[in-house]
Amino acid sequence: MSLLCLGLSHRDTPLPLLERVVLGRDQTQKLLDDLVAASLVSEAMVLSTCNRVEIYACVEKFHPGLALTSELLSRHTGVPFEDLAGHVYVHYDERAVQHLFTVAASLDSMLVGEHQILGQVRDAFRFAQERGHAGRELHAIVEDALHAAKRVHAETRIDAAGNALVDRGLRLLSERIGELSGKSALVIGAGAMASVAAAALRGAGVGALFVTSRTMSRATRLAARYSGTGIELAGLAGILSDVDVVVSCTGAAGTVVPAATVETAMTKRPTRPLGILDIALPHDVDPDVAALPGVVRIDLETLRPVLADSATADDVRRVAAVVAPRRRWGGRGRSRTRRPPPACDRGDRAWRVSG
Repeated sequence: MSLLCLGLSHRDTPLPLLERVVLGRDQTQKLLDDLVAASLVSEAMVLSTCNRVEIYACVEKFHPGLALTSELLSRHTGVPFEDLAGHVYVHYDERAVQHLFTVAASLDSMLVGEHQILGQVRDAFRFAQERGHAGRELHAIVEDALHAAKRVHAETRIDAAGNALVDRGLRLLSERIGELSGKSALVIGAGAMASVAAAALRGAGVGALFVTSRTMSRATRLAARYSGTGIELAGLAGILSDVDVVVSCTGAAGTVVPAATVETAMTKRPTRPLGILDIALPHDVDPDVAALPGVVRIDLETLRPVLADSATADDVRRVAAVVAPRRRWGGRGRSRTRRPPPACDRGDRAWRVSG
């Protein structure tokens, strides 16, 4: 068996297209079922996050495995493969292992240094394992990748890069709506980036701070950590009438803040601007809110230059040294060296293969 990785990520895929291919749990389950039902694949896992969708599969043969994973990715995302072909990347055997190590360590993340991807890789493997689609071959390499990622966060300063995105976004908002000191703010979400956002808002001197999330207990815990107030997500429409700044960073698959909700809120505050920093992918906040009078919206597309420079060269070198594989992949734990497969060119399908 050989390890095949096929995916799309923020690096080479336009954000609107990437939003179309992000998979929910039910879609991921069905994709895994179809992958492992094929005799070509013995094990598989699907990593679907806000800025990447990747299939890792233990396959008998490269070309049939590549054709199968490509067809199933298109089918389960509902996006014609012709739309995906120019953005898909393929890694094979040792390069696939190296890619997983790099992803788990956040070196390939939109925001280098973020912690969330480590848990997402772990959850993706457990999801596949619990459904009988991942066994000892994937287990060995995923465990190695997670161990290396933990070392990265313990032994390097890469984590500090996570603050740059929120800090720059808030600075851009302050240039448009005025100094944030003394203003009221709302954080939508309760994960790692939401914690970074809450800390940054406090650092900017905001007054009242509110946190909302699908899980009220998590919102309350995060709010308490920064002397704020947790509110039910159902109360979102009401709080939007009062706050000056919104930072949204959930992992939701669809829109959390509709344009109509913001429009209604703005009728109750016609002379006060509302600054929105949407750092989720897919977008939490309907992009149409940017056309509403008094609303300023900053998103990931605006912040792409920050993302490109979010870690220093020294940080990256240290992380690369930690995640460098110590053994070659050969399937079932065996060590061997393989010749890489040839690159493919199937009509208008722009394959990029590394092996």
